[in-house]
Amino acid sequence: MFSRRFILGAISALAMTVPSTASFADEMYIPLVSKGFQHQFWQAVKLGAEKAADEEGVRITFEGPDNETMVDRQIDMLAAALANKPAALGFAALDSQAAIPLLRQAQEAGIPVVAFDSGVDSDIPIATATTDNVAAAGLAADKMAEKLGGKGQVAVVAHDQTSRTGIDRRDGFVNRMAEKYPGIEIVTVQYGQGDHLKSTEVTKAILTANPDLKGIFGTNEGSAIGVVNGVQELGKKDLVIIGYDSGKAQKEAIKSGLMAGAITQNPVGIGYETVKAAVAATKGQEVPTLIDTGFFYYDASNMDDPEIAAVLYD
Repeated sequence: MFSRRFILGAISALAMTVPSTASFADEMYIPLVSKGFQHQFWQAVKLGAEKAADEEGVRITFEGPDNETMVDRQIDMLAAALANKPAALGFAALDSQAAIPLLRQAQEAGIPVVAFDSGVDSDIPIATATTDNVAAAGLAADKMAEKLGGKGQVAVVAHDQTSRTGIDRRDGFVNRMAEKYPGIEIVTVQYGQGDHLKSTEVTKAILTANPDLKGIFGTNEGSAIGVVNGVQELGKKDLVIIGYDSGKAQKEAIKSGLMAGAITQNPVGIGYETVKAAVAATKGQEVPTLIDTGFFYYDASNMDDPEIAAVLYD
């Protein structure tokens, strides 16, 4: 038989090794609801968020729907995150309007909202950590025009027409062409839902309908890979393809010459700055309304430059 002193000592020792309910409750919890999980871009955003969480000593979760068309699923995830009464919230909207009622509930409950990657058509988010997508897509247009000598027919394969990123990248490219390059005609803008298989079919349809096409811009990773695949499947030659984001497939397409180049964001920085801003907001600290995380154009000539390589991912 164990003595009473032994048993009490064991209980005391066990209590020291198990976190108390109070300490768990006191831990700052910040959920991040993303646009998706299917592209390596979002995995890189998650890495940045985790790095900031470790530095700040907070607990985060990072989740998104299976693909970037599932607005209802994302809204369900947002509702579930708010039901857990977080200290703050990170949100990348698939639809810049649909989430506003829930975000208004967060605001009324005193939960700071930080938008990331894709903003919301509302002043509810106290900050947005994102790329200047209009300027970045404008740079893609400049590079396309340079490659084409300022003339020819081009098309856009976009990921959606509801998110802020989809709208801004489309308009940034289209408007820059209209403003600066009168010799270039944009014959169509089509949407592949950010899915490489759907974007492949969209690309093939565009090429079939426009045999004189000289260039295509793909507005995200899935769109750009779909463009490359569609061009390869139809055996189209001498077409200038410019993409957006990074990932192993795009990097290999650029190295092989199938793709001229692409815009890269700083996804790790987006995740990192989102969590940092959320923590600062919970402490009542001032946070910039717009946190510009930067972008670069990369091609085979500069992919290995340290500044560029640091923001590329597989």
